[in-house]
Amino acid sequence: MDGGSHESRGIKSDETLFDIIEHLRRLDGAGVTELAERLDIAKSTVHGHLTTLVGRGFVVKRGREYHLGLRFFEYGQYVRGQLDIFQSGLAAVDRLERETGEMSWLITHQNGKAIYVYGRGGNNDINVNTILGTRDHMHYNSGGKAILAHLPDDEVDRIVDQHGLPSRTENTITDRKRLDEELRQIRQQGYALNLSEDLEGIQAIGVPLTVAGEIQGALSVAGPAHRMSKERCEGEILDHLRAATDEIDLTIAYR
Repeated sequence: MDGGSHESRGIKSDETLFDIIEHLRRLDGAGVTELAERLDIAKSTVHGHLTTLVGRGFVVKRGREYHLGLRFFEYGQYVRGQLDIFQSGLAAVDRLERETGEMSWLITHQNGKAIYVYGRGGNNDINVNTILGTRDHMHYNSGGKAILAHLPDDEVDRIVDQHGLPSRTENTITDRKRLDEELRQIRQQGYALNLSEDLEGIQAIGVPLTVAGEIQGALSVAGPAHRMSKERCEGEILDHLRAATDEIDLTIAYR
């Protein structure tokens, strides 16, 4: 195998290791036989990888099943803490929830996806812990669109080429020309709307967060459409979001 081909494909054993980790997450735990069948690899190979993961604390064994361990939490906390916007955004998100009574989010982006970094549930029967850390397409997410609008054009091209513009509802933007028009409007007005583009009956508004002129993430507020009307989003909620971004900017500047 030549070096370039090997590098472009990655190391097979590493790919297998991460496939096992991903399946453990999706299945909420699994045994050696199930993993071997799903991945179409030898049970001895699966067992060897699991033994390494258990030894490093990334996986724990409960009876005959293996589950992801809290070592991942340690690494996730470290990575999240390195974000310029994280420490500054905590208090801002908490205040947004109190002021609006709606779900409030701090969002960043990586590898072309929006990632929920921190959130509060507001007056909604939603466990935000099930959403934290998840990744989502940016083109139907208010915070994601606020980020996309402030990325270089060539990066937007790469993101769309890699992830496409899949539809979630009949309101999702799936046409590139229409998306470009909306991104231009977002840059002009300073905020992005999600009018039931991700989930029917849920609407949201997001604003960009920049550090030293570079887009780092977004703040967003979301809730049921009967409470989060377009008028409320562009009025009261937007005012709270702009005050929150000013607070974050000031905190980062002094830090």
